Amino acid sequence: MLNLTEFTVKMGHNSQFKEGVKMWKKCYNDNNGTFKWNMWQRFQGEGNVYVLTSTMNNWAELDKDDEDTASNNCRSKAMDFIWPHVEKVQYNLAESIPEISRPSPLEGTKVVWTYNVKISDYSAFKEVTKEISSTMRSSGGGIRGTWYNVVGGGPDVADFFIAIPFVNFAELDKDTDGVWEVYEKAHGKKKADELRAKFRSALISDWAYLYSYMEDLSSN
Repeated sequence: MLNLTEFTVKMGHNSQFKEGVKMWKKCYNDNNGTFKWNMWQRFQGEGNVYVLTSTMNNWAELDKDDEDTASNNCRSKAMDFIWPHVEKVQYNLAESIPEISRPSPLEGTKVVWTYNVKISDYSAFKEVTKEISSTMRSSGGGIRGTWYNVVGGGPDVADFFIAIPFVNFAELDKDTDGVWEVYEKAHGKKKADELRAKFRSALISDWAYLYSYMEDLSSN
């Protein structure tokens, strides 16, 4: 499971926000904190947005009431040096979908492309993603990303998203066939057009973002 905390930083406060996170990170690690996280900066779109991600194995981990002494000891750092520079925060949870996802993470990931969807027809969406994933396994060199099912959230939150990792931005320059091109080569244009139409009819909306890894703001 993936925990996502999205920070929208106030206009003109980017440097202060990053310095505040660095201060909190140092304090937390100096106090032997055990929580691990990755911080990502959204590369495009409205506002200056960062996403903090962390993982847990199952829902039961939320029942643990172990006191995070390090976090408590560093609370003032967050209150004084992070929150004054934050415009808003959004929290979300997402469960991975192993049967249609890549089997393992990409080592050295520095860039992630996310494709988000809100859907109106879950059955059609499920059928299409399974068909595409099967074809990518057999004909496309393997599945390239990890699909997640977003658990709840507000009206502007995706129902599902896929995160496709890259080692760097230069990898985006590689001339690689997209999933629909792979599918068409494997099954023909007619079947590809039919499956694409089925996918589009299952959507309410879709959007995509690139995120770059912020090593100095992460702890893992």
